[in-house]
Amino acid sequence: MSTPDHVGVVVMAYGTPARPEDVEEYYTHIRRGRPPTAELLAELKGRYDAIGGISPLAARTRAQLDAVARALDAAEPGRFTVALGQKHAAPFIEDGVAELTAGGAELVVGLVLAPHWSGFSVGQYHERAGTAAGTAGVEFRGVDSWHLEPAFVAHQAASVTERLATLPERTKVVFTAHSLPERVLEDDPYPDQLRASAEAIAGAAGLGSWADWGLGWQSAGRTPEPWRGPDILDIVRDLASTGRADGILVVPQGFTADHLEVLYDLDIEAAAVASEVGLAFARTEVVNDDPAVMGALADRVRALAGRPA
Repeated sequence: MSTPDHVGVVVMAYGTPARPEDVEEYYTHIRRGRPPTAELLAELKGRYDAIGGISPLAARTRAQLDAVARALDAAEPGRFTVALGQKHAAPFIEDGVAELTAGGAELVVGLVLAPHWSGFSVGQYHERAGTAAGTAGVEFRGVDSWHLEPAFVAHQAASVTERLATLPERTKVVFTAHSLPERVLEDDPYPDQLRASAEAIAGAAGLGSWADWGLGWQSAGRTPEPWRGPDILDIVRDLASTGRADGILVVPQGFTADHLEVLYDLDIEAAAVASEVGLAFARTEVVNDDPAVMGALADRVRALAGRPA
């Protein structure tokens, strides 16, 4: 593998509205140019209002990018330039790659702030970044997945242990990730990687097998086609109705920053359902800009870029 002197790193994330007035434009972009109905828009704005008016994702993503950049510069001063590229909000993925190639990057390395690979998510990010880099005549290499990264597993396991200490003895641990349509999960490694990381985290936290923990899904889209389940809200209700647990601990392993799917879908919606059915509820921390995890991701970028001898 070649070891170029000037490497551009595009750190990629989903994106979020920067201001409340940007919500409609953002939602329209997610819907591939189809404006949302007034009802759908009002519902989404209501969710943002419930978590303080707007998502902290933009600030969290920037903090993650800065942490990766610091780790890269500490290891190899001056070799890496880092830019942000987002799927549904400016700066878009193509903007980030253009910034790097215009600055003279000899190679672009893509890092998606999502641990598990799916063709519907990470695959699309890499495709867009690779196309943009290729148009500029620059090679692209992408970090495919980091769901078994030891620093990530250790971070999640430590939070599981900490939160379980505050919950009843009969507490079920449920690992969640963003649901995807069943049609896109055919021959896709996403479910297998989610199970593998859950097993690794559960093992590191000293959990037993299915008696102590399980897998769930959340935040399915509002489309008529089938999405992967069971949904976390259904799991909460089922645990209460069967009397198999007195509490539930949700581990949102598919998410790496505090944002709407964590702060609303879990902290508000799932917590409310748990309260209604009489279950104690908690969720673990997401990694945000944890230095150990961001440093490990920087090491993966360096490996793809070819570490100097």
